[in-house]
Amino acid sequence: MLHSYPKRVPIIMLALTVLLVFYPLWGPILIGDGSDFFLEKLTLMLILGLFAMSLDLLVGVIGLVSLGHALFFGLAGYTLALASPSYNAASLWWMLPLVMLVSAVSALVIGALVLRTRGIFFIMTTLAFGQMLYYLVSDASFTGGSDGLFIMFKPTLTVGDQTLIDLENPLQFFYFVMGMTLLTYLFLHWLIRSYFGQVLDGIHDNEHRMQALGYATYGYKLAAFVISGVLAGVAGMLAAMQYGFANPAQLGWHLSGEVLMMVILGGMGTLFGPLLGAFAYELLHYAFEHLTVYWQLLMGLTIILIVLVLPKGLAGLILDPPRLGLPRIGVGGLFRTRPAASNKTRLGLAGPQKHEEG
Repeated sequence: MLHSYPKRVPIIMLALTVLLVFYPLWGPILIGDGSDFFLEKLTLMLILGLFAMSLDLLVGVIGLVSLGHALFFGLAGYTLALASPSYNAASLWWMLPLVMLVSAVSALVIGALVLRTRGIFFIMTTLAFGQMLYYLVSDASFTGGSDGLFIMFKPTLTVGDQTLIDLENPLQFFYFVMGMTLLTYLFLHWLIRSYFGQVLDGIHDNEHRMQALGYATYGYKLAAFVISGVLAGVAGMLAAMQYGFANPAQLGWHLSGEVLMMVILGGMGTLFGPLLGAFAYELLHYAFEHLTVYWQLLMGLTIILIVLVLPKGLAGLILDPPRLGLPRIGVGGLFRTRPAASNKTRLGLAGPQKHEEG
């Protein structure tokens, strides 16, 4: 796990953020009538980026590969759908803490069990918990079964009678999601560089050594699991708000596998890498889906190729840019004149030259 980035990393990320902020200016010019649709795609990319960063806390920082992370994503969507009033909008001031509380409690209970396993057993137990909730939701009547539940109104964010952000407005919702994603990135950036993050880094490198030093590694991993689940729940709530429904597909292992591919595609343990991976994955998904009905085949081949060529993901292109195999020549070397040969050398009258080995 990297504790410091080259200066070009924050510069590039700041430039991309500014590009997103000013999308309403350049979007209609470049995209035209499809700019409103692409605004929704950008919003989804930001939500998936937040989701991918939450998983990176487990996969990239601690080294725990989970195939059930969509459990918290989908559970948050159902919490929003079930807790929202039927004929008016809920208040985000209490809905967001409720979603985070439900995600935290579920992550605490599940994490307390699955963290007793390691390796492939951890992967399978997280997958098992995710699939158990998936089938429970698919068969239960109060969750709408396989059809899911509709959310008629987005939560409101008001102070008294004054609306701070109109979340029903696609542009304002886009900026709200961007702010949540940015806050999540800054929080995780601070977390992994704190004392807590250093312990997690040590657990990733050698858990037995950390235990020998007196650290209760189980408690640290459980705390990180809960934090990761809460952030995934926030992403799930935002996704349910955007599309206005919650269904079992948001709980399935397919979504867990997709977000894991985003983390790998972007670069594990870098935070900004999974964010870039979410954007790249969705752009490839959109392009291949409109190119052929066999877009899954193209997506799979592309992911394999990127993993083989870029083992550190897209983040590796920024952290360690490829260098061309050209000799480094200074400015002086380009214009340096070759010393003139002596007259004896030019006339062939010089004595035998001394050749040095090496």
